[in-house]
Amino acid sequence: MSTREPVVHPDGRSASAAGLERRLGVFDAVVIGLGSMVGAGIFVALAPAARAAGSGLLLGLAVAGVVAYCNATSSARLAARYPESGGTYVYGRERLGAFWGYFAGWAFVVGKTASCAAMALTVGSYVWPDRAHALAVAAVVALTAVNYLGVRKAAWFTRATVAVALAVLAAVVVACLTSDDVRSGRLDLGSDVSPTGVLQAAGLLFFAFAGYARITTLSEEVRDPARTIPRAIPLALGITLVVYAAVAVSLLLVLGPAGLAAESAPLDAAVQGAGAPGLVPVVRAGAAVAALGSLLALILGVSRTTLAMSRDRHLPHALSAVHPRFKVPHRAELLVGAVVAVLAATTDVRGAIGFSSFGVLAYYAVANAAAWTLTREENRPPRVIPVLGLTGCLLLACTLPAASVAWGAAVLVAGSVIYAVRRVLAARGGS
Repeated sequence: MSTREPVVHPDGRSASAAGLERRLGVFDAVVIGLGSMVGAGIFVALAPAARAAGSGLLLGLAVAGVVAYCNATSSARLAARYPESGGTYVYGRERLGAFWGYFAGWAFVVGKTASCAAMALTVGSYVWPDRAHALAVAAVVALTAVNYLGVRKAAWFTRATVAVALAVLAAVVVACLTSDDVRSGRLDLGSDVSPTGVLQAAGLLFFAFAGYARITTLSEEVRDPARTIPRAIPLALGITLVVYAAVAVSLLLVLGPAGLAAESAPLDAAVQGAGAPGLVPVVRAGAAVAALGSLLALILGVSRTTLAMSRDRHLPHALSAVHPRFKVPHRAELLVGAVVAVLAATTDVRGAIGFSSFGVLAYYAVANAAAWTLTREENRPPRVIPVLGLTGCLLLACTLPAASVAWGAAVLVAGSVIYAVRRVLAARGGS
């Protein structure tokens, strides 16, 4: 376990000397977390989760919420101890060793880059289905420009998208609950419920919960992180849990588990089934805005983890540059934006949820293992929290759809091989 001061980088620079400025307070941090969680995930994750769990969808949501709570608690305690950009990349490096930090960073960057492309394509699919890829690329370019202008501008944009998403989701819930087609029996557990299905649904729904990682990856830009982050993470997660539960219950009451599972745009179908077809354009616009908010927060998080890894030279060191005026890792942001734009232009959104969930669950498994090593003097969480979080992450990752597990495992193994080869080459070169 490292004894190095938490805010000093490996090359001897302090966090403040690295160029990022602490501009975000509790409210901004909560909003950025909400922008990632109360975003497009709720518009796209419920249907595949319902297909996996059937009438056990709410059980899957509860399991995902418990695992997310454990991960959030572990992350908050670690972020207060290590207020640097990079999130679990930093925590794994400091508490478990260089490889585990690299492993977490690799899992996060790869998984969340796929999520960025999925969110961009969600924008295109809702706004202009026939030109989804072109519009997705335009969205990536526009939001990369917003991020380039500074984290405060990004936070203000995220506030607007969160407000729109919450308003649209509230309208959907009200329309469903006041409908004459509500049937309470649609919430009953049926014979289709199985432990595997519930766990798979929880793993898929975790895709929508994992946004609080954005708060920890922005630790170096948060004012008083030891106080701000432990407050912001549970607040953002708590609000998200309430919103997701309300939306899931409302959709089940109108559509039922089978109806929800059959829909590619379940919120559209729910308002139509509730007798409010006039809300369909509003829901589509809200989904697009929510996806933009998620995409913005995702690009922020991936670029900051890229910054942290480049500081340690796991990625090209040139990416660690911070813009002298805007105080952002501009080269990392431009690279992330370019990669996401290429993916958005050439890939399909299908399968992205499971792939992303696998990578992020691996990322949080490292976070929980790191939190286990905290001492009482370092304000460690109760021991049961990291144990339950680590176990939950591994279990949910293994019960995801087989294709997601196979691709996710292959990418993580590839990253590990790259790390090992670099270490061998460095040793032979005497570095």
